[in-house]
Amino acid sequence: MDDKAKKGRPSPRFHGRVEANGRLCAEPGCDAAGEFRAPPLEGAGDGGGPPNFRWMCLEHVRAFNSRYNFFDGMTADEIHHAQRPLAGWERETRAFARGGAGDQPPRWADFSDPLDALAARYRREPATDRPDGKPLSGQDRESLRVLGLAADADRTALRKRYSELVRRYHPDRNGGDRGHEAQLQKVIAAYQQLRGAPAFA
Repeated sequence: MDDKAKKGRPSPRFHGRVEANGRLCAEPGCDAAGEFRAPPLEGAGDGGGPPNFRWMCLEHVRAFNSRYNFFDGMTADEIHHAQRPLAGWERETRAFARGGAGDQPPRWADFSDPLDALAARYRREPATDRPDGKPLSGQDRESLRVLGLAADADRTALRKRYSELVRRYHPDRNGGDRGHEAQLQKVIAAYQQLRGAPAFA
């Protein structure tokens, strides 16, 4: 292949080429395939949907790009407005909260949450479970369940129960029985989690 033919063929790394599938170049009188898109004659539109691009062959899209002027047809004030540092940032963005309801939980049917990592955030538990009114997270409740404690347990009850369970499950305390090591690890993890929880601060 000679150098001229290579120059006319787009690089395989060039991502602007799209298979024409019978589409012709939009340049009048050109019967080459329209594989490269250019902005439509009527402009980019009002943002209500994708613009209807013009499709051109490589030769004509190169010519179009060499003479393209974004500011063509704008007044001096419009050009100045478009060149401001904050141009485009003043548009109102879509609110993520729906109907002013704030943070909404996802559709639980869409995924599995075996560790209750996401559901705990949206769970609305009554604060009356504890006399001090401090709320419990889903993880707090799971840790209390592991320790066998009620939701209204205080820090003293937490330490007492932890000591009881360590004596029950630790091999050094139960005659060398290692059959409860997995449960002991759960007890230790639950105790450590609750010690740092706001409800037990």
